Amino acid sequence: MSEPTTQPQDAAVDPAPSAPASAVTADPAAVLTDRAAALDSADPLRAVRDRFALVPDEVYLDGNSLGPPTTQVMDRLSDVVGREWGRLGIRSWDGSGWWTAPERIGDRVGALVGAAPGQVVVGDSTSVNVFKALVAAVRMAPDGRDEILVDAATFPTDGYIAESAARMTGCTIRAVAAEEIGAAAGERTAVALVNHVDYRSGRLNDLPSVTAALHAAGALAVWDLCHSAGALPVALDGDGVDLAVGCTYKYLNGGPGSPAYLYVRRDLQPRFDSPLPGWNSHADPFGMAPAYAPADGALRGRVGTPEILSLLALDTALDAWDGVDVADVRAKSLALTDFFLESVTALVPPGRVETVTPLPHAERGSQVSLRCANSGEVMRTLTERGVIGDHRSPDVLRFGFTPLYTRFADALRAARVLADVLEGTP
Repeated sequence: MSEPTTQPQDAAVDPAPSAPASAVTADPAAVLTDRAAALDSADPLRAVRDRFALVPDEVYLDGNSLGPPTTQVMDRLSDVVGREWGRLGIRSWDGSGWWTAPERIGDRVGALVGAAPGQVVVGDSTSVNVFKALVAAVRMAPDGRDEILVDAATFPTDGYIAESAARMTGCTIRAVAAEEIGAAAGERTAVALVNHVDYRSGRLNDLPSVTAALHAAGALAVWDLCHSAGALPVALDGDGVDLAVGCTYKYLNGGPGSPAYLYVRRDLQPRFDSPLPGWNSHADPFGMAPAYAPADGALRGRVGTPEILSLLALDTALDAWDGVDVADVRAKSLALTDFFLESVTALVPPGRVETVTPLPHAERGSQVSLRCANSGEVMRTLTERGVIGDHRSPDVLRFGFTPLYTRFADALRAARVLADVLEGTP
């Protein structure tokens, strides 16, 4: 196995000037400690960390799976349960804004993924929204287009849903590497489902170029933003994306099982024919008509009664973004992952890990994946020692770097503990 390389390529951020070679040779850990302190001191996002309820003396690098709660969420949920539900009861659908929460909170999510208001609705799970988006895309496709392309490295559920959607719509399905999807699209392609960031490797796929290539072939693009929303800039409107989905419990910190979101580009909304028409997306939801008539706009993405407790927890979690520039988030993400990789190279015994995540910034999300032997046992030991990441079979350690609360000192501690664990692991 090769030693991880950490020299940034196509760097957007230079985290700090390198220390003299003699100093690194003498005591690399001390040099890295000084650099981490300097970087944390200069971090424009350092105060945002106080908005999160973090476990003391723990390095939480699993926000790419489940983000921690914000400090305000418990008070908000207590008020929702005790007052809005407990005292106002059904009156809260109007009086507390419950009924309009899916689109109101959808607009807040939309602001983080480059979507103007009126195009994002929050509700259901990512899997359900993938199904809606794919079937609706096939229904919008011209006659004769009966192929669905799917990212070959996609999260398994996306693949399962795509296969089911293909069976139900009479389409064939073809798995293609994400970087080859644009070239693979042809005259029979109706839609392609692509992950913006690969969940296992952390590879960032080229959303603008793939979308443009799909459009040139006459196909629609559905993007899964689960591992990019809240971690890096996304420009759904600017890049002409047709439909997009994503979860809210990772980098958006909405809580376990918090509802997902669905983006439908404004000009496509009149043609969006949901395969799950529910009373919440009816033009007259309380008319209880036997025939379905879809509402206008992004409301067509709704199905049933909104998940109010989870929705309002997410609403409060999004307050952590007040005053935060996504460009600063991306700059810190790249600097953090560069610094972690540099620390791993300096401290981990040579040959014990191999970097899976791409090194060029243009190809990297906000996680670092390392391949190593006995990765499951290694991650269990890391967790016992207060460094929380996760393991993906068969041999990948994943470390997610959420810039809103992760410090450079955390990245260094994680590399140090990893080095110690690997020193004592066969």
